[in-house]
Amino acid sequence: MTPTFHDRAESLVQRTGARVTRQRIEVLAILLSARRALTHHEVEDRANRSLGIDRVTVYRVLEWLTAHELAHKIAGEDRVWRFNAAGDEGGRSHAHAHFKCNDCGDVICLDEVRAARDIRLPSGYRSQAVELTVKGLCAECVPARKHS
Repeated sequence: MTPTFHDRAESLVQRTGARVTRQRIEVLAILLSARRALTHHEVEDRANRSLGIDRVTVYRVLEWLTAHELAHKIAGEDRVWRFNAAGDEGGRSHAHAHFKCNDCGDVICLDEVRAARDIRLPSGYRSQAVELTVKGLCAECVPARKHS
């Protein structure tokens, strides 16, 4: 039998050794089931529909998931964070690229495209993050663009 997103989420939260709550399971299951990175508001809408989870709880859970490397945050040009599940292995290195659709704004991870980590910086500088974003049109927007 194939495990559900909720089963996978519960297993990943259990592996952290922290308390397993229905809110953590639900929010992580939402991220695991998403085909793309979701904004806080998108997660909130889905969590509110399923369990009635409020905005503040969703925010705290997303921060908890990020701190425990079960999810990662992607900074959008619109200054809105987007969240993506780290996957079944948990703690997936975030040293990969992202693709952002210029039409619909969807953001997805490009795990096969590795972002450089060993960048030689001037003396006294220290990097904190490396971001690589490929911009273009997603598979759903390309046909729409051809017909307009």
